[in-house]
Amino acid sequence: MIMSRIEARRDEDSAAAASPLTDRLLAVLPAEAVLTDPDVTASYANDMASFCPAGAPAVVVLPRTVEEVRHVMRTATELRVPVVPQGARTGLSGGANATEGCIALSLTKMDRVLEISPVDRIAVVEPGVVNAVLSRAVGEHGLYYPPDPSSWETCTIGGNIGTASGGLCCVKYGVTAEYVLGLDVVLADGRLMSTGRRTAKGVAGYDLTRLFVGSEGSLGVVVRAVLALRPKPPRQLVLAAEFPSATAACDAICRIMAGGHVPSLLELMDRTTVKAVNDLAHMGLPETTEALLLAAFDTPDPAADLAAVGALCEAAGATQVVPAEDATESEMLLQARRLALTALEAVKGTTMIDDVCVPRSRLGEMLDGVERIAAKYELTIGVCAHAGDGNTHPTVCFDARDPDESRRARESFDEIMALGLELGGTITGEHGVGVLKKEWLAREIGPVGVEMQRAVKQVFDPLGILNPGKLF
Repeated sequence: MIMSRIEARRDEDSAAAASPLTDRLLAVLPAEAVLTDPDVTASYANDMASFCPAGAPAVVVLPRTVEEVRHVMRTATELRVPVVPQGARTGLSGGANATEGCIALSLTKMDRVLEISPVDRIAVVEPGVVNAVLSRAVGEHGLYYPPDPSSWETCTIGGNIGTASGGLCCVKYGVTAEYVLGLDVVLADGRLMSTGRRTAKGVAGYDLTRLFVGSEGSLGVVVRAVLALRPKPPRQLVLAAEFPSATAACDAICRIMAGGHVPSLLELMDRTTVKAVNDLAHMGLPETTEALLLAAFDTPDPAADLAAVGALCEAAGATQVVPAEDATESEMLLQARRLALTALEAVKGTTMIDDVCVPRSRLGEMLDGVERIAAKYELTIGVCAHAGDGNTHPTVCFDARDPDESRRARESFDEIMALGLELGGTITGEHGVGVLKKEWLAREIGPVGVEMQRAVKQVFDPLGILNPGKLF
């Protein structure tokens, strides 16, 4: 009986390997780049989002060259097979989730830094380059690539481009879209198109580069990127300020921004998040605080900037303001912030991480609203935020084994998004739309906006084979 089951499985695998799709792919691709074992392909079905359906890929392809990607797309067009481009699958919206019977096109093997130019202040990279690897490589040349998502040690540049991701430094340096100068993109039919430039300036024609940034692999497959770099700034110093309420912390944020200060980082953690980080890492953060604000400056005289911001925090009602004395203390505080999402996941085992961005002036209303929603649904919802740009991450903690708690988690998530729109915000500041938020994208941009976006999709992907079922 056992042997017959094994033989049946082998027969299934052999049939998959001999299918017209795999035959076409293997005509150009090396055998090791085409994976058909269902146990292996299943591991490429999901990114890190909850409540996002996923299908089973027919095959996983790991190309190493542009020509191999072109062959995949030509084959997919000929056979009308959907293709889901993927990076490290650290996304939080289901944007990299497989559709049934698709080619999961993993670009992680295209991981070369092709060029770093200190004169032109650019890097030319393949999509599978890990964000932290690029940051360290350009740092050796005295340069700086600012976008730094929390998953920077594992996420790839291609995925960052696909979701227009951000990070802790956005308040001063902006998101990924502001650093993508040009792209090489393989279109749905296998044609190769170059967009943008490698010059400091350039305004020729429509800005197709920006169109691809944030398109979540729905318009083409990025195979090369020209990225803008900055001179490496001085090491930043961090200040921690405790507040008796989230409202007071948000008042301080408004005072800081209205005062013309340009922090390199301005992050907020509510009491739930602080407690979760302490429980996970025993970092000794002050659990008596209702909100902990972290501010940093990478200016030539960060101590003076921190002193000015510290005074504003005290004026807003901070109960304690503690500037770090050196880079080591600063890094410890930043590590606490980076652990926030991991710590909240440990509270109940599963999280839904929202990504609502609101005007800074309404940040206090957002946090108060999330607290009301948590009480309404009897759930633990921790909030950490890129407070300097109004990008909140309300994180719903729940037990996925409990159907009722899972239902309440999903409903609370939707209420948080509705609250963000009511406050003049957007449903995503850096995580993308994917599967998780596509109904909410339609609410945000309206029927005419959806119609226009679908029309753009039709131009680039008339057969609808590129990452179908995402965005709208």
